[in-house]
Amino acid sequence: MLIRKEQDLDPIQTEVFDIMVGYDIEQRNRRKQHATRRLLEARRAIERHREEKELMSSIDETCWLEDEH
Repeated sequence: MLIRKEQDLDPIQTEVFDIMVGYDIEQRNRRKQHATRRLLEARRAIERHREEKELMSSIDETCWLEDEH
């Protein structure tokens, strides 16, 4: 909706315009929150993978199994 500066809006037009702008801002914020959440989940998955990899390299399974017998 293109509105000229010199055009006066009645209260209903102003309210509709404010609702539309507010909706756009709300949608943009939701998209940002979703993207941030996905990024955080990806980072956590990478951290878990690195921790598992580090643990697997530090544990010698054959020694653990030999101690049991």
